[in-house]
Amino acid sequence: MLNSLRTAIITGELAEGQLVSAPVLGEQLGVSATPVREAMMDLSREGLVETVKNKGFRVTTMTEKDLDDLAQIRLLVEPPVMHAVAANITEEAFPELMRIADACTRGAAEEDLTAYLANDREFHAQVLAFADNPQLTELATSLRQRTRLYGIAGLAREGKLVDSAQEHHELIRLLRDRDGAGAEALLRAHIGHARAIWATGTTEPAGSEAADSEAAGATGSPESAETHGSAAAGGSGAT
Repeated sequence: MLNSLRTAIITGELAEGQLVSAPVLGEQLGVSATPVREAMMDLSREGLVETVKNKGFRVTTMTEKDLDDLAQIRLLVEPPVMHAVAANITEEAFPELMRIADACTRGAAEEDLTAYLANDREFHAQVLAFADNPQLTELATSLRQRTRLYGIAGLAREGKLVDSAQEHHELIRLLRDRDGAGAEALLRAHIGHARAIWATGTTEPAGSEAADSEAAGATGSPESAETHGSAAAGGSGAT
C-alpha cells in the first residue's frame, strides 16, 4: 500500500496539487480507508503529501529548482562515500545486492514501477550502509524518496528502463573490484539519469546548469547532467 501510493506520486500518476481522500483512494484500491490514511500520513512525513483539514491530502508540488536542489545535495552526499563503501563492503554482501539488482531489472522489464523503485531504494540503502554513517544513509534515502520521475513509466513501456537498471550490476562489479573512483563516477551518472532521462523520458537537458556542470564534469558525459524538463513541471505522467 505505502509503496504503491509512493510510486503513484513519484511517477505522476497522482498529480502535483491533486487533492485526494482516504475513503476515495481506498475504494479505488479495494481496501478500507484506514490503511490508506496511515500510508498517506507516512507519505506526509516524507514530504510527498500535505494534510488538508477536513478534506484529505494534497500531493506536494516540486518546482524544477526544488528537484535541482535535491539532486545537488545527493551529488554532494552519495558519490563521494563510494570510496569508503568500496573499502568497507564485505564479500558476504554481494549475493544480496545481486538479488536486489536482479529484482530491479525484472521490475523494469515487467513495467512494475512499484517493485522497481522499492528495490532501487533498498539497493542504494544497503550499499550506503557500508559507509558506516547511518545518518548519511537515512538522508540519502529520504532525498531519493522525495524526487519525481515522470518519464520513467514511458521508458519502461519502451523497454529502455532495463538499460538503466543494469547500472546496479555495474556498480556491484566496481565495488567488488574495490574501485571507489569508478563507483563514484557511476553513481554521479546514475543520479544524473534520475534528473534527466528518468524525469522526462528524454535525454534533452532542461534544468539546472550548475548541476549539469557538476555531473557532466564527473563523468565526462552530458547524459549524466542533473537536469529536469517541463514534463515534471506539468505534474502528470520514478533514485
